[in-house]
Amino acid sequence: MKVLYDGDVDRNLLAGKTVAIIGYGSQGRAHANNLQDSGVDVVVGLRLDSASREAAARAGLRVLETGEAVAAADLVMMLAPDELHGAIYHASVEGRLKQAGCLVFGHGFSVLYGQVVPRPDLNVFMVAPKGAGHMVRQEFLRGGGVPSLIAIHQDPDGIGRGLALAYAAAIGSGRAGIIETSFREETETDLFGEQAVLCGGTAALVQAGFETLVGAGYTPEMAYFECLHELKLVVDLLYEGGLTGMLDAISNTAEYGALTRGPRIVTEETRRVMGEILAEIQDGRFARDFILENQAGLPLMTARRRQHAEHPVEEVGGRLRGMMNWTQQAEVKP
Repeated sequence: MKVLYDGDVDRNLLAGKTVAIIGYGSQGRAHANNLQDSGVDVVVGLRLDSASREAAARAGLRVLETGEAVAAADLVMMLAPDELHGAIYHASVEGRLKQAGCLVFGHGFSVLYGQVVPRPDLNVFMVAPKGAGHMVRQEFLRGGGVPSLIAIHQDPDGIGRGLALAYAAAIGSGRAGIIETSFREETETDLFGEQAVLCGGTAALVQAGFETLVGAGYTPEMAYFECLHELKLVVDLLYEGGLTGMLDAISNTAEYGALTRGPRIVTEETRRVMGEILAEIQDGRFARDFILENQAGLPLMTARRRQHAEHPVEEVGGRLRGMMNWTQQAEVKP
């Protein structure tokens, strides 16, 4: 897999162009401010009643109603939540995009699953930083960057790849590395990682470990430290050195336990269920369920959120985190 850097990019392709950032959440804030700091003309598109308008204006950004921002732009980056893309596109974007304009996405979900069907005249590509928005901004301010994936969906004018690279470089990714992929690969691997490992799998494992220790008579505080708090220490080692680096950094006792007991946790049954989860992503069942859940007003998510919030590990963790001021993340500048 080839990795591209600033030296492989023609930043001049964005010269004289206006980029509209639709949404000013975590990613929208980072993209808009990084682009502006890179000399790109940026406008932020938000609803007139959006609570984010004041924050964007305070950062020195030009803020317009969504449709007006789209009409003023050459490139339109959709950074509102995935589940809102279809409604925003049909109401405020599709009819306002310039002929042969550029429609850009930070994630392939809404295009892959048909929530947005771009006009055939449009150049459609993706720039997806592999990090949360606050990290994209923080690393840019430090003079570095977060790696990004780029992908082309439609390229009638043959300009998509160059513009995708230029955009990625302007938010700082050319300093860290830019990798080419496809909308399908980015979306399916991203969803699988979130569900099976990073968010769903990890949260379920933490809760199960906590419940096992407490159920065996150990104090909730000790269970919290061992099953949740120290997870960051291990994740940092994984992040810095991979699996081998993590195993090399921990004690021999911990390494022996990991190598001999870990496979008893992730069994063939676990792998079978992971395969099922991936299949549901690939054939669109997950996207269908998620879209229907939003249309119904989020009844399942609301119930599951409540269950998580009321789990004993959260009550214990809330008390213990209050003792650890260093866990409070410093605010990242706009």
